[in-house]
Amino acid sequence: MKEIVVIGAGKIGGAIASMLAETGDYQVLVTDRDEKQLAKIDRHQAISTATVDIADKKALVEALRGKFAVLSAAPFNLTGNVAEAALEASVHYLDLTEDVATTKKVEELAKGAKVAFIPQCGLAPGFISIVANDLSKRFDTLDSVRMRVGALPQYPSNALNYNLTWSTDGLINEYIEPCEAIVEGKLVTVPAMEEREEFSLDGVTYEAFNTSGGLGTLAKSLEGRVRTMNYRTIRYPGHQAIIKALLNDLNLKNRRDVLKDLFEHALPATLQDVVVVFVTVCGWKDNRYLQETYANKVYATVVAGKKMSAIQVTTAAGIATVLDLLADGKLPQSGFVTQEEIALPDFLNNRFGQVYDPEAIRLKRAG
Repeated sequence: MKEIVVIGAGKIGGAIASMLAETGDYQVLVTDRDEKQLAKIDRHQAISTATVDIADKKALVEALRGKFAVLSAAPFNLTGNVAEAALEASVHYLDLTEDVATTKKVEELAKGAKVAFIPQCGLAPGFISIVANDLSKRFDTLDSVRMRVGALPQYPSNALNYNLTWSTDGLINEYIEPCEAIVEGKLVTVPAMEEREEFSLDGVTYEAFNTSGGLGTLAKSLEGRVRTMNYRTIRYPGHQAIIKALLNDLNLKNRRDVLKDLFEHALPATLQDVVVVFVTVCGWKDNRYLQETYANKVYATVVAGKKMSAIQVTTAAGIATVLDLLADGKLPQSGFVTQEEIALPDFLNNRFGQVYDPEAIRLKRAG
């Protein structure tokens, strides 16, 4: 049984702990600085809790020593501290961050490390990068890679057509920070909330627009090999226009605390959500210009005996799958490991990764 530390006792951290504990293969220690949050963690013989402040590096390193790995479900602005502690304690490090600066910091820390540093193990970046890389390998020459992901309410009922399903701080960060993209073969920075488009899937119309962090390390891996590559967040039509008014016209992009307060007191959370994944790759194979598309929807469901939202399921399953693959020796055991190094079949065949498999989902519903 491998000993794991999960940093952060929020919705995602709790979901990760429950998934891992249920297998009987992991002993999980959940840490948080907030005792009230820790009290919400489901009771299980394979789960224990401890009050640890990420800012207290000595205490954090002590909590990590002797463990197999640490999984950070902490806010994006704090997870870099966890990576530093992981290096000092010499334990494998995995995180869920979409923050570009944090990932660059993790990459630097991983240089020469005797343990693995694997950032961006969630949905986007994370699973979306694994899918896009798998599709890209099917072409002789690439032209475009378009990655689209959204965590949406199944039953939108407000002007924003949105409910809170994810970290509010992370959401705001994605809406404000610059975005990476490949344009005419070069890695560039483009503004968030721009380049809106519409598309339909299963008879439902969606909009998508630039948000930060979704490309992960795949943009750097494919630079010079693809003409166009971008990531956009999926929402129901009308969402982008209102958010842009809040950010720009009311200048809330410079008052994140006010924007966070508005979101958390005006937008209810929901467990009735759906995660939409839509990836399209175009290129040449055998002298023909072809397109390959991956489209999938994952709904809220019961996992480890507990009803979880779709974003909880997909995010927690993402990092749990990567942990399993690492534990099984299917991933490098040291240095910086990117999501695109993970084979899509290995991911989908994993006991956690199966939540992403449309056929497995269909059979589960039929049963």
